[in-house]
Amino acid sequence: MTMNSIRAKSLPLSSSSSSSSLLFRLRCCNNHNNNISSFPIPFNSNFPHLRSTTRFPLNCASSINFSDDDSQLPDPTPNHSSPAATPAKQTLLSILEILKNSNSLLPPAILASTLLALIFPPSLTWFTTRYFAPALGFLMFAVGVNSSEKDFIEAFNRPAEIAAGYFGQFVVKPLLGYLFYIIAVTVFGLPPAIGAGIVLVACVSGAQLSNYATFLTDPQMAPLSIVMTSLSTASAVFVTPLLLLLLIGKRVPIDVKGMVFSITQIVVVPIALGLLLNRFFPRICDAIRPILPPLSVLVAAICAGAPLALNVECIKSPLGISILLLVVAFHLSAFIAGYVLSGSVFRDSPDVKPLQRTISFETGMQSSLLALALANKFFEDPVVGMPPAISTAIMSLMGFGLVLIWNKRGKHETKQST
Repeated sequence: MTMNSIRAKSLPLSSSSSSSSLLFRLRCCNNHNNNISSFPIPFNSNFPHLRSTTRFPLNCASSINFSDDDSQLPDPTPNHSSPAATPAKQTLLSILEILKNSNSLLPPAILASTLLALIFPPSLTWFTTRYFAPALGFLMFAVGVNSSEKDFIEAFNRPAEIAAGYFGQFVVKPLLGYLFYIIAVTVFGLPPAIGAGIVLVACVSGAQLSNYATFLTDPQMAPLSIVMTSLSTASAVFVTPLLLLLLIGKRVPIDVKGMVFSITQIVVVPIALGLLLNRFFPRICDAIRPILPPLSVLVAAICAGAPLALNVECIKSPLGISILLLVVAFHLSAFIAGYVLSGSVFRDSPDVKPLQRTISFETGMQSSLLALALANKFFEDPVVGMPPAISTAIMSLMGFGLVLIWNKRGKHETKQST
């Protein structure tokens, strides 16, 4: 179709109109007939449901009088008979978007909970040890609801990277835990129960917080991080009790069967329920999914601060200071080991730096809450639970501290490259 002319005519709105903008009418003239022509207008690819090109109709006429007479133009007054629910829908969508993005509040929420536990312990002491297992089960259920097999297909195409993350989780990390067990008992002269608590932290699966930390630094690596954590979580049912039996079983009694059953209840069953609900009842998942992020942030923050509040007197003692130093050194060495080892193995990879950061998070961040739940249930000495209690907060603070450092470094590298 050929156009004879295209004119844009501006019409000032009447004084009664509340809008101060100008109304523009596009007139298209066709030589042959009057019809409606459509121009393709591509949408931004950030909206997957609008990726296809959308066409907007533009009225065209061959014999329109382009005089200043505005009587032929339609009344710009909005049609109030059309559905008036748009503002309400926009408000609802805004609220849902805020709820979905509330995960961004997790780092400050954990920091606030930690400070609150140390400054005013009674605010969190109500969250006793009997709530730890149900709380962790809820977090695992949220992971299952937000997971789908389609999300992991591309990640599974990188078996070498997944194997490296698994090696860091269940080989490098447990060996570091046993090393710090020896340091705690022989160098610091601490009770074997303290060393057992450190080994327990080292032998549990990766923390779900590592997935979010990876997302904040390298979003393209988030599916790979989720796969690594999911595999370590699923296999922890058998691997964690066996590692504990192998490393400290001769010094501390280990109930392997009881741990397998408990981890199955706390981790495997909630994740399986979430996946099944997402697979067969997607409408229910769509209804509850917006409220899961804020609830998860709240639960994770309470779980980080409550163990500190319950053990605040012991933490402030000389014994607690020694445990704090050991836990900080253990996590720091795990972060460094994951970063260095992955850098040496995948030094020729085009995305070696993002991969190093991802595996570092996977190696340095553990499900300390699971370790605390196991310590409270399967170890008679309550001192075993002190390293996991301190680790719940320290691991989170150190991990998100690295997020801030690597984000600033990434922005600096981007500026230099441009």
